[in-house]
Amino acid sequence: MRVAAGQFVVTPRPETNAQQCVEMMARAHRQGASLLVLPEALLAREDGDADLSVKSAQTLEGAFLRLLLAESRTNTLTTVLTIHVPSTPGRAINTLVVLRGGEVIAHYGKLHLYDAFRIQESRLVDAGESLPPLIEVDGMRVGLMTCYDLRFPELALSLALRGADLLVLPAAWVRGPLKEHHWATLLAARALDTTCYVVAAGECGSRNIGQSRIVDPFGVTLAGAGGDPGLIFAEVTADFVQEVRAQLPVLQNRRFAPPQLL
Repeated sequence: MRVAAGQFVVTPRPETNAQQCVEMMARAHRQGASLLVLPEALLAREDGDADLSVKSAQTLEGAFLRLLLAESRTNTLTTVLTIHVPSTPGRAINTLVVLRGGEVIAHYGKLHLYDAFRIQESRLVDAGESLPPLIEVDGMRVGLMTCYDLRFPELALSLALRGADLLVLPAAWVRGPLKEHHWATLLAARALDTTCYVVAAGECGSRNIGQSRIVDPFGVTLAGAGGDPGLIFAEVTADFVQEVRAQLPVLQNRRFAPPQLL
């Protein structure tokens, strides 16, 4: 199947950001994609207000997703992204949502909060309490992850052991020393750990690096973006996953019990 990752600069206006999502969904569909991954925390962002994503939180029934769901009804594209959903007053859950056929078919509260490099996501965001589900897209099993989850190999491994062929990762990877190196290295490592494809979408702009990538189960980058808005595409197949796993059976060769995450 054909997969896509899209990146753009998130603005302080949810309506503008929703329209950018809708335009990328339409473009991905026109270019034959079955799966589109968009970045993390798409409701609102502003360099001068680090809390705007949480302040702008909306429910899954809110205006932002209603616009995207209206576009989703027009085709069979599966779209993955994250928004902040209110939890308790002044707080939210960073929630990955999967849209298809005009419905939210799955959602996942981000487990690993970004309390690193002098940023404390947990100050206003509550961690999820459940492992992400697997979904199916065109016969391939897809595991769900969000941004900082990438640094925790046990989550990717748990998804692969449950049957994932492909992992998706909406992200807003913050700029900083060696951060681009970490991003590229970790994406390849998670693909090799799990012998899964990885489709990662990164928000771009002054704060985050962009650099969306589609990586195959051997850790090879099939398509990559720089720092500008745009879409990237690649072809992925379940047969190739099986070919790689026949040559590199790391999931079978493991000597340790599956990790307990929760």
